[in-house]
Amino acid sequence: MSFYDVVHRRRDTRGEFTGAPIPSDVLRRVLTAAHAAPSVGLSQPWDFIVVRDEHTRRAFRDHVNAERSVFAAELDPRQAELFAKIKVEGILESTVGVVVTYDPDRGSPAVLGRHAIADAGLYSVCLAIQNLWLAATAEGLGVGWVSFYREDVLRRLLDVPQPLRPVAWLCVGPVDRLPETPDLERHGWRNRMPLDDVLHEERYTRRSGR
Repeated sequence: MSFYDVVHRRRDTRGEFTGAPIPSDVLRRVLTAAHAAPSVGLSQPWDFIVVRDEHTRRAFRDHVNAERSVFAAELDPRQAELFAKIKVEGILESTVGVVVTYDPDRGSPAVLGRHAIADAGLYSVCLAIQNLWLAATAEGLGVGWVSFYREDVLRRLLDVPQPLRPVAWLCVGPVDRLPETPDLERHGWRNRMPLDDVLHEERYTRRSGR
């Protein structure tokens, strides 16, 4: 695939994992690509925790299911009906979990470029996650970002020390396919916006409905 094919082929994968092994050299390439991401002040404020243990993954899956119920209880009946059809994680079906953390002290006290934008380090971690996701897609792997969790729960589960923050649990592994349409769009939860709806020239232009 070309670079643009990879960008547009990338999906948030949930139910397509096969559970097949990931060759060690492939996983290493994917993590190396993540580690090659740009970072504010070259601080490289990320760590990657590869989780294979089934007990740990089941404990995290149980927590995610509990948080799914919390979210579902806040929805109106129409949204709740739609949400019930949407799978939000592939924790046990995927081959591994990769937890990406943010270390705000990495490179401190003088992180070049972060003095005026405190979150620049966190943005850097998100760039590493995107690199990982695109590399995995190029390798024929699926990735699913699990966001139904409380940071403190995941911190305790994986012994992540303060002040590090767990930013993402990524389900990673071979898939039988990558869907043509994102799950949320396919289920009618939300549609992708056209580029022109979010494109501005010179100044932010207010549009109706915003």
